[in-house]
Amino acid sequence: MELKRVVVTGLGAITPIGLDVETTWKNALEGVSGAGPITHFDASLFKTRFACEVKGFDAANYLLNPTDRRELKDVKRTDLYSQYAIAAAKQAIDDSKLLDGDVDRDEIGVIFASGIGGLHTFEEQAGYYAKHEADGPSYSPFFIPTMIADIAAGHISMRYGLRGPNFGVVSACATSTNAMIDAFNYIRLGKAHAIVTGGSEAPIFPAGVGGFNAMKAISTRNDSPETASRPFSASRDGFVMGEGGVCLIFEELEHALARGAKIYGEVIGGGMSADAYHITASHPEGLGASLVMKRALEDAGIKPEDVDYINVHGTSTPVGDPGEAKAIANVFGEHAYQVNISSTKSMTGHMLGATGAMEALFCLLACRDDIVPPTINHEDGDDDPDLDYRMNFTFNKAQKRTVNIALSNTFGFGGHNASIIVKKYKG
Repeated sequence: MELKRVVVTGLGAITPIGLDVETTWKNALEGVSGAGPITHFDASLFKTRFACEVKGFDAANYLLNPTDRRELKDVKRTDLYSQYAIAAAKQAIDDSKLLDGDVDRDEIGVIFASGIGGLHTFEEQAGYYAKHEADGPSYSPFFIPTMIADIAAGHISMRYGLRGPNFGVVSACATSTNAMIDAFNYIRLGKAHAIVTGGSEAPIFPAGVGGFNAMKAISTRNDSPETASRPFSASRDGFVMGEGGVCLIFEELEHALARGAKIYGEVIGGGMSADAYHITASHPEGLGASLVMKRALEDAGIKPEDVDYINVHGTSTPVGDPGEAKAIANVFGEHAYQVNISSTKSMTGHMLGATGAMEALFCLLACRDDIVPPTINHEDGDDDPDLDYRMNFTFNKAQKRTVNIALSNTFGFGGHNASIIVKKYKG
């Protein structure tokens, strides 16, 4: 069968560097860091006391209908991760105008991801039991449906009456890239006309920060939070935790053209692989990372030299960054020195289950505007002997260049790897 073409017709973003897409993009191009002291809870006793938090977010702006005060309950019965998801989805759906007029909502689905789900809700309920253990267990009836990692997809589906394919995806930090690949495949196989896809996460609470601290996975550069995420620098000491929600509307090309939709770009391929190596560390030689990029290129039907920009996983961890760089060198050969490479996590932090959607969005805008966002916080002389600095890591300043095709990598605990490729839409 002939596969259908898939385009992106709407974008939404609630991020540590902006409460909408264009603000987030502007700040990314300007190298603005989203890091600062933690405000979600008192982190004074934690090894890490900073993160990339979303600032100024009010769920009521997105969840409430002014004509229906009953919806106030929706704010109280949704975890923050779901609120970020609903807000980003509203932005993207409004941007796409997908639901304007008479549309078949049986053919529109929601595949939305979270790596952890309602961590804050889980923590609150566990704490409540600890305080009332002598009286016996007494949990909220909304505990489970507020916490579970698929419920954001359910909320979006119910709010908009979307009856197509609907589920959540969980593959740690590869989560939202896996969700987008699923959405891409459902549409190109003719199983849906459009899918609301992306990811959200809200992990900046004691269990999240404490848990990652115990693993020694996150930076402890408390004296300079804004410079703590420094991918591909010798002085990197772990990732900076981020949060937020990002949504993209994937749509079958002919369906989009028939309704006169604005098109941000085209999705042309996706790949998946496993490291089969370690529960948290990526393979030091980048074996799974090499395989996933090769599979994405093969799926897209393009050559390595066709790629203009790679938004790398690049978390600012000692082992992960060199392994990914080795994988790029392995897959791209001499072109590894021409293709632009950047880690936007240096600005947004690591948004975990939302990070793949965030970085795919940046790839689409790089194609739209012919500019590559930077990897910030690299200092002169801060060079790692395990990295080949002939590669174009696009340090500190955005770089203008023609970007026709961009690839985004995401790798997750458990050895999950996913890559997605987008291109400039030219008809």
